[in-house]
Amino acid sequence: MWFSDSRHSLTHGLALALRMARPGFLVITLVGCLIGVASAASAGAVLSGPRALATLALALMAHAAANMLNDHADALNGADAANAQGLFPFTGGSRLVQSGAVQAGAMRSLAQALLALVAVGGLWLAWYSGPALVLVGLAGVWLGWAYSMPPLALMSRGLGELAVGLAWGLVVLGADYVQRGYFAAAPLAAAASYAVLIANILVANGFPDAVPDAQVGKRTLVVRLGPGRAAWLYLALVLLAHGLLVVAVDRQVLPTPALWALASLPLSLAAAVLLLRRARRPAQLRPALVLGIAAAVAHGLGLAAGLLRA
Repeated sequence: MWFSDSRHSLTHGLALALRMARPGFLVITLVGCLIGVASAASAGAVLSGPRALATLALALMAHAAANMLNDHADALNGADAANAQGLFPFTGGSRLVQSGAVQAGAMRSLAQALLALVAVGGLWLAWYSGPALVLVGLAGVWLGWAYSMPPLALMSRGLGELAVGLAWGLVVLGADYVQRGYFAAAPLAAAASYAVLIANILVANGFPDAVPDAQVGKRTLVVRLGPGRAAWLYLALVLLAHGLLVVAVDRQVLPTPALWALASLPLSLAAAVLLLRRARRPAQLRPALVLGIAAAVAHGLGLAAGLLRA
C-alpha cells in the first residue's frame, strides 16, 4: 500500500510539474532549436546528435522555468487573479495558483531548481562546444528571469515583448553555435524573422489581458498603445519579420530555399486582420491567437527545412 501511494504521489507530482511548465508553448523552443541545427548543417557542420539533444533539453528546461517564474510573479502582483477574461490556455497563466493546486512559492522553487540544472548542463555543453556558449546561456537565463521578476519585471514596462523576441533569437543562435563552434551571420539572420514572430505572439496575447494588466500596473505594449494602435503594430511586425527573411536571402546571407518560411505569411496576415477587426472584443480573439502561434511555428519549420535543403 505504501509503495502504491508513493507511486501515485510521484505520478501526481510529475503531472503537476508538467502543467506548471505549460507544455503547449514549449513547441516554439523546439522549433527554435531546429532552426539553429539546420543553420549549422547548411554551413557544412558535422552535426552531433547528443549535443543537439542536450541543447534542446536545456532550452526546454529554461523555457519551463521562465513560465513558472511568470506564474509566480503574476500571482504576487495579482494579474492572474484579476484576469477573468483571459483566453486559457493562451493567456492568464497556468491558473494552478489561482485554483489552489500549487503555491506561488513552489513555482519559484521549481523554476530555480530547473535553472540550476540548466547552469550545470550549459557548462558541460560549453566545454564541448565553445566558451562563448556561456555568454549566450547567461543572456537567455537573464532574460527569462528579468521578464517577470522584480526589480526589472520587463513585462510590466513595455519591454516584455522585446525580451521574449531576444530570448528566442538566442535559442536559434545557441543551437547553431553548439554545432558550428563559432558565431556566424546566417544564424543571426535566421533568428531575426523567427524572433519577431515570437515577440508578436506576446503582443497578441496582450489583448485579452489588457484590462487586468492595466489594473495591476503591467504596462504591456497593448496597455501602453491601446488596442487599436497595438493591432497596427502587430501587422507592422508581421511585415518586418517576413521582410527580414527576404532581405537576408536577397543579400545571400541565407540560401534561397529559406524562402519556404514565407508560407507563414498568410497565417500571420489573417491573424493581423482579426486583431484589427476585433481589437476591442477580446473574447473573440482566440482564432487570432491560434493563427499567430501557428504562423510562428510554420515559419520556423519552413526556415529549418529550407536550410536543410540547401
